[in-house]
Amino acid sequence: MTTSTGNDARRQQLSDEAAAYARELIISGKLRPGEFIRLDHLASELDMSVTPVRQGLVTLRGEGFVRLEPRRGFIVSELHEEDILDMFSVQSFVAGELAAYAAQKITPEQTTRLGTIVSDIEAAAKSSSVSDAEALAHEFHEVVTQAAGRPKLAWIQHVTGRYEPRRFYAGLEGWEQLSTREHRAIFDALKAHDHDSARELMRIHVKHLGQLVARNFLATSQRTRQEE
Repeated sequence: MTTSTGNDARRQQLSDEAAAYARELIISGKLRPGEFIRLDHLASELDMSVTPVRQGLVTLRGEGFVRLEPRRGFIVSELHEEDILDMFSVQSFVAGELAAYAAQKITPEQTTRLGTIVSDIEAAAKSSSVSDAEALAHEFHEVVTQAAGRPKLAWIQHVTGRYEPRRFYAGLEGWEQLSTREHRAIFDALKAHDHDSARELMRIHVKHLGQLVARNFLATSQRTRQEE
């Protein structure tokens, strides 16, 4: 028998999923500023009812990604290249601190796991399995966060990471080469317990990701305006 608490948790999960999906559509430029968001379309794409989609957009309204206009519904707010760079700048600082702590505390088992992930990323890149490389890259960062053992920082990273798209890195030009090269360098620093290098390399890595996302957003926006 499903409890009310279980139902509430499920509804919140669906709402968070809808918010994350819509947020990524906006950051990727697939939903444009001024565009009316069709709740039924999003619900269909996510295979869920309209209710959690609406709740997810309420969350995005609080974050400034959308606005609610009477009798019209949710509309995408203005977003600029520098907004994306600002988001990743904050994320890079937190990620760098976590990497520095991880370099000091990482266990042999975690080091082995990261080494395997890095090798798998390189193999996926060679075989053009970019979606696999993308999933492995996210796993790499999760292991680093676990190794850091700093739950409050991890929570801050989770909050700031909500603005980091997780589903379309593989489609960004230059991401594959950046991911392969920079994850290997970060791993080498972690393995050597070099916390200063780990911090700096991780910060640079996340900033580079932000530059790729911002460049993609700008190109998509310009292409859309030309097509209109």
